[in-house]
Amino acid sequence: GYFSILFSISQVGVLAAMMIQCGIAPLRLNPMIGPYPDALSYWGGKNAYLILEEDENWRLITPIFLHAGILHLVGNVAVQMDAGAFFEQEWGSINWLVIYLSSAIGSSMLSCIVMPDYVSVGSSGAVCGLFGAKLAEVFCRACESQKTRQGRIGHEIRKEQLGGVLCSVIVVGLFSFIPFVDWGAHLGGLLTGMAVGMVIFSCSIVTLCWRLFWFLTGAALTVRGFTAAANFMYGGLEPSQDLEDVCGYYAQFFDDYECNCQLEN
Repeated sequence: GYFSILFSISQVGVLAAMMIQCGIAPLRLNPMIGPYPDALSYWGGKNAYLILEEDENWRLITPIFLHAGILHLVGNVAVQMDAGAFFEQEWGSINWLVIYLSSAIGSSMLSCIVMPDYVSVGSSGAVCGLFGAKLAEVFCRACESQKTRQGRIGHEIRKEQLGGVLCSVIVVGLFSFIPFVDWGAHLGGLLTGMAVGMVIFSCSIVTLCWRLFWFLTGAALTVRGFTAAANFMYGGLEPSQDLEDVCGYYAQFFDDYECNCQLEN
């Protein structure tokens, strides 16, 4: 899959550039083997204060290009190049891209809501969206007839895929609480991917009534989800003002903290 490869290469390049410009933090500051934490915000990480107070809405999507460190990057890119590339070949690049980017936005929005006072990065929310979309595909295709041999084979394949996806979701969930990676982003991406996936994969259902059911269900969940999240975010959410100066925020916890990546430098 072209996009899965392109995103993975760009994510590797961005982390390398961050570490060159901002330095490598001691493991007690960043156990992921990466830059100082303030660099994550300066390079475009999810920072709810800057999104809401400084109108930096582009931060809803840029976190997918950033990772907290080498260990974080390797984990996400490995899944992206394996399952992600397989899904892109199966679905087509355009469908894959729509799911990936919409899940990235949904993951950042829910992260802002449930963890507004934390800077977080990573493509895992978007990757969770791919798994969510695969679940939606299994649900949609389950409505197809099993009377033919081809239908029965397809049903068995989807059962195997369902088991694999559920295992992957559980594993990702277990890694939702490492530094600078939040469970809200994973959950937001998963739910967004499921809703958008229903819209996309309903179009391939042969039976008209089921096609309409899943399409309308997915469309309603997508619109309602994004609307509710936006209303909550921009309707009174108050993240910590300390995140306006991320270097000062982290420096208050560590006496020897080094601010090597401030924009004015």
